[in-house]
Amino acid sequence: MARARYLAREGRVADAEKAYRDLLAEHPDLKPGWAECFELLRRQGRKDDALRLAEGARAQFGDSAFSLALKGAALIELERYREALGTLEQAVDSDPDLALVWHELGYAAFRLGDRNRALLALDRAFGLEPHTETLRLRGRILRDAGRYQAAEVAYEGAAQAAEHAEQRAAAEREIGVTQRYAFYAPRRPDELTSAERWFAETGTVVLASQEGTDVPPPDDAALAAAFLDLARDSGWRFGQVVTLGPALPVWRTLADALRAPLVGGASFDPAACPLVVAQRPQPADAGWSTLTASVAERATGLVFVLEHVPLSVPLPEPTSTAADVIGVFADPPPGGRRPQRLNVAHALSEAQHPAGRLAHRRLVRE
Repeated sequence: MARARYLAREGRVADAEKAYRDLLAEHPDLKPGWAECFELLRRQGRKDDALRLAEGARAQFGDSAFSLALKGAALIELERYREALGTLEQAVDSDPDLALVWHELGYAAFRLGDRNRALLALDRAFGLEPHTETLRLRGRILRDAGRYQAAEVAYEGAAQAAEHAEQRAAAEREIGVTQRYAFYAPRRPDELTSAERWFAETGTVVLASQEGTDVPPPDDAALAAAFLDLARDSGWRFGQVVTLGPALPVWRTLADALRAPLVGGASFDPAACPLVVAQRPQPADAGWSTLTASVAERATGLVFVLEHVPLSVPLPEPTSTAADVIGVFADPPPGGRRPQRLNVAHALSEAQHPAGRLAHRRLVRE
């Protein structure tokens, strides 16, 4: 089991799954092995495989609370919430002292919109078996309800209860997300604009944050002017402007206004407080990945893109864009930029947030 856990933590998912399945073939009565293999499939989004594994557990353990808990969890992933809740209630009747059952019942109730029942179930689960994942789920429910202070306390407890560095890092990341959501209190997450939620989830500032249909989408010149206003109001002074992707005329205008040399990626100097600019994020480009990673790791400089197509909010991975400031959201092709108003004052307050991406950056050239 130690080998399977190690492989899972290292991200070697296929090898980890094989190790778990070999373990279960040799020791089919090892419930932790079933549970951890199930979670591995769940994290990969392999919903049908997770359900098949749960049925395998049922064949091994019968209609026990454990096997019913796995089946209920699989049904949640398949978005069959009512069916999942019924299965988990059956599991509670079988064994009301199994923490796993109460944890999954809380999650099912949350997905059905019953926050009070969800929190009561999670309290019962934590009382039976203190676990960081239970506290993280509690934090998520409280945050979605706009109870940010209580959510932060739950995530702090999750960080303290973490058994591995990865669990602690995940909980600490959620603390930052919660602090950024609290910036918009008393509004709940579902009452925020897409740009506000993007900042809360990622720490990235969006210049065009006011949604509306009565204004045209901002063009390159307007976005560059808004960034210049933000830079001036923030006191940022860059040592170079580094372009990636198409050589847009607006980059020369930006560099001249910032009184910084305009250079290509090959002349990137991580110590010069660089401003890396691009029309949009380029995750498939090796140069983009190298330069943006250097900016983040050295905590010096900033990455600005004119536009970005958000796939979803909240994000599956909070740092997936690598941009620190986004001009405006755009829709997938053939759609264009969204008709959103620029709001530099709002962007300034986000850029100065102590839990934002720019909180600990050096943004003044030496």
